[in-house]
Amino acid sequence: MARRRIVITGLGIVSPVGNSVEEAWQNILAGRSGIGALTRFDASTWPSRVAGQVRNFDIHDYLQPKDARRMDEFIHFGMAAGIQAVRDAGLDQEQPDGDRIGVCVGSGIGGLATIEDGIRNNPGSLADPPTLNLRKVSPFFVPALIINMISGNLSIRFGFRGPNLAIVSACTTGTHSIGEAMRMIEYGDADVMVAGGSDACVTPTCVGGFSAARALSTTFNDDPATASRPWDRDRDGFVIGEGSGVLVLEEYEHAKKRGAKIYAEVIGYGMSGDAYHITAPNMDGPKRCMEAALRNAGINADAVQYLNAHGTSTPLGDKNETDAIKAAFGAHAKKLVVNSTKSMTGHLLGGAGGIESLFTVLALHHQVSPPTINIFDQDPECDLDYCANSAREMKIDIALNNNFGFGGTNGSLVFKRI
Repeated sequence: MARRRIVITGLGIVSPVGNSVEEAWQNILAGRSGIGALTRFDASTWPSRVAGQVRNFDIHDYLQPKDARRMDEFIHFGMAAGIQAVRDAGLDQEQPDGDRIGVCVGSGIGGLATIEDGIRNNPGSLADPPTLNLRKVSPFFVPALIINMISGNLSIRFGFRGPNLAIVSACTTGTHSIGEAMRMIEYGDADVMVAGGSDACVTPTCVGGFSAARALSTTFNDDPATASRPWDRDRDGFVIGEGSGVLVLEEYEHAKKRGAKIYAEVIGYGMSGDAYHITAPNMDGPKRCMEAALRNAGINADAVQYLNAHGTSTPLGDKNETDAIKAAFGAHAKKLVVNSTKSMTGHLLGGAGGIESLFTVLALHHQVSPPTINIFDQDPECDLDYCANSAREMKIDIALNNNFGFGGTNGSLVFKRI
């Protein structure tokens, strides 16, 4: 049986650089950073005081107040991005077969803020469970925080009765969600899938945990917009971000039949495990992941022009990814344009693969590479073309997106112009 073709017909985003696709894309192309001083809580004595925070976002543009109160903010972000993507695809205006439409929107961490609030409402109850005041526990506490509830709520909202699931794979969550959605369509489990990732982890516990791990940037607190600087010699850690990116994937003939707008085709998906360390990077895993994605796409490495990298701005991670790209692409690596949009958004954890796949699709659609900002003095050990500081119009027929996560989990997607 011929392999089913899968195309992208809808996009949605909530992010530090904008809460609509148009706004976010224009800011990304202009090199405008969405990173500023961390204001979600008092971080004045913390080592890292910068974050990519979502601003000017009102969930009531998408949900009734009663429904919004029953959800953690990571669900708010995912619902908003998902609703945008469904509307962009025109699936809210039609009456398609809901049995053939599914949802796979995951999160790396889930409802951490709701857990923190629960503990504040019942101080001491974890150490002394009998003191737990059940009257202060919401009956919606569990569904407000569990990771599959973006998918569940989107399914209910639109009557999508196909596959309904969520993937959790740390910072590779969004990429794996899109890749697995692609396969569900290929295997015939659905004709349309709404897929991506979301996280809302600018919280004391999460920022504290990454601070304790010395993973966050601490040098540029007085100049937050320059704190995320992938491949720059002075990079010193990633900047935590929040938000969601969601794509609508659709079988090509199904999309064509209903006259859907098509942004790009997704032609390859690769995964791998480092089997090396829970947090430290390993070059072999990402290399094999990119090779698997190219093999799945049925193309040679030299067919790719643009690569949206994981590019977190950590000293080890950026060099490791550079080495992996050179190992996977060989001599062609020097001809690639490699970009990290995290230089403007920060690292959205489980939401990263969603928004970065969205930016990769738009790069193909508009034939332009976004810049990597804040490359003031490029690390000589990171010696590829990172599209430093200015967007570049260029011919892009094939693009690849990378995301990697704790536990040594890797994902790559290959997109094609159509």
